[in-house]
Amino acid sequence: MATLCLASASPRRRELLASIDVDCEVRPVDIDETPGLGEAPRDYVCRLAREKASAGAALSALPVLGSDTAVVLDGEILGKPRDRAHALEMLASLSGTTHEVLTGVAVSGPQGMLDVCVTTRVTLREISPVEAAAYWATGEPRDKAGGYGIQGRAAVFVSHIEGSHSAVVGLPLYETAELLARQGVPLWMSPCE
Repeated sequence: MATLCLASASPRRRELLASIDVDCEVRPVDIDETPGLGEAPRDYVCRLAREKASAGAALSALPVLGSDTAVVLDGEILGKPRDRAHALEMLASLSGTTHEVLTGVAVSGPQGMLDVCVTTRVTLREISPVEAAAYWATGEPRDKAGGYGIQGRAAVFVSHIEGSHSAVVGLPLYETAELLARQGVPLWMSPCE
């Protein structure tokens, strides 16, 4: 039986929650994800996470989790690629650099709205134009912030990571588990009654 509403269509977030035995009903919400004028990347992902959780709360009586992830290079948010050319441009800009992945998580429930933002630093090795084109051809980067998925084939491009691997995938499990516990959502290690 579901104990949480996930206000996201992301299969990766659903899989991460399942990995800690959180059974959720999936209720994707449609909100405007345009960054505000001058909005800092950290504020942006936290705002979207809260807006998604709030929108989901109108659809479910369960606690609701909203989340958003942004890839940030030199203060600029790199969203999902619009097309092949945009994806190749993003991969070229990330090639051989260290960037930040910010993931905001918000859980609406009995304790009100609780949220957290996690920053992970990811370093990619040099990626040749041929490799970037071959990666695009796999179809994997089409719906990924920054045009790559660390949990898939792009893992071979990652030379170093500082922070939460699961946050880069889409949900920082350590911090998420803490928020869920504060909202009374049972996890795999919760005592049996």
